[in-house]
Amino acid sequence: MKYMVTRNNNNHVSDGFDGLFNDFFGDWGTSCRIPSVDVHENDKQYTLEAELPGYTQDDVKINVQKHVLTISSEKESHENEDKKYLVRERCYRSFERSFTLPEGVDEDHISADLENGVLKVALPKLPVEQPKKIEVKIGK
Repeated sequence: MKYMVTRNNNNHVSDGFDGLFNDFFGDWGTSCRIPSVDVHENDKQYTLEAELPGYTQDDVKINVQKHVLTISSEKESHENEDKKYLVRERCYRSFERSFTLPEGVDEDHISADLENGVLKVALPKLPVEQPKKIEVKIGK
């Protein structure tokens, strides 16, 4: 079975992963992180779930091009110079995550829903082609 592969902004395919995805982005030097992603599957589809607390549908863009699913946002931090922060753990950063889709994903019917800070992307599977049986006739 071929699985989805994470890709960084340089389109370099990540190597040596045990599951479907690796969290290779890590910290940006702050408490802000690239959204965490889980992927699971059943007989009918793959489901990608990303944590996006504080984001709205208008903040998130999802594109599929050449078998690569890209989730991105240009959300800006809510900076206010009048505030003197004593603790600042919440922040928003622009991000982009790309995933090479496995064979057999019905790219025309991918759907997404953002609810309670969790983005769910449904990636339906195409029906598996059954081998054709060809009757062989023996000539006389």
